[in-house]
Formats: sequence, structure tokens, C-alpha cells
Amino acid sequence: MSDFDRAELGAPRELVRAEEIAALLRATKTVAVLGIKTEAQADQPAFYVPAYAAKAGLTVFPVPVYYPDVTSILGRPVTRTVAAIGEAVDLVDVFRRPTDLAAHVPDLVAARPRAVWFQQGIRNDEVAAALVAAGIYVVQDRCLLVELRALGLGSA
Repeated sequence: MSDFDRAELGAPRELVRAEEIAALLRATKTVAVLGIKTEAQADQPAFYVPAYAAKAGLTVFPVPVYYPDVTSILGRPVTRTVAAIGEAVDLVDVFRRPTDLAAHVPDLVAARPRAVWFQQGIRNDEVAAALVAAGIYVVQDRCLLVELRALGLGSA
């Protein structure tokens, strides 16, 4: 995300307005997916949402929580933490229960993504506040696939 985009969005905080979310997504090129499922669970959002993001042209880094024997998802190598990706990540899309999020804060802060996105149905204000305090934008309780489609990215 360029300085212009950061200036457009202001200081890191929870983003709630449609135009803020659109600006964030237009500047996003790389997405780590924490809690991604494998191709064997292709009918679940934790697989088909990141698959859609990949089709929309985003580079997806799979970070599964389970599946210890899996080494690749969506044709990309798996890492076990976001910080282990080893390159800058624009957005972390999170598929974890709200009660499980706090355990991921140290990894997310260490990885320093520009934003963390809690998928639809996922909200944890304490974790969001900790991420914002670390200089990370947060989106809560929104579906990345829906927002990408709204911007005309990807295909149905």
C-alpha cells in the first residue's frame, strides 16, 4: 500500500465504510489466509473465498491451522504462521472462531500486514484494538469474496 493510500485511509483503525474498504482492497496485492482449508474442503468458505481471491489476481499465501501433512494449497506452499511467509503481506484474511483470535495476535503483529480481515461472522473487538494499536488496519465481520465482487474483481 502506498503512502497515498495510507493518507487516504488515515491512521490505522477499524475500517467500516464501504469506500474505505474499497480503497484497502484496490491497494491489496497479497493475501495471507489464516485458517485456510484444503481442496478436500472446496465447498467451505475457508477454501472457496481464497480460491476466488486468487482468481481475482491476488497472490494468496495459505496459512492453515490444521492439516499438518499438507504442504501446498491452491498451488502455493503452506506456511504455519503468517510471520513465516518471509515477505510483505498486504492483508491477512482470517477464518478462525472469535475465541481463537487472541492466540494469533503475536504472529499477526510480528508479520506486520497492512490490514487484518475477520471474515463474515467473526468479530473480536479486543483483538481488533490490539492490532490497531500495533499499527494495523482491521475489518471485522465482512466477506472478502462479496467485497471483491462488489469491486468487479474476479469471476463468479
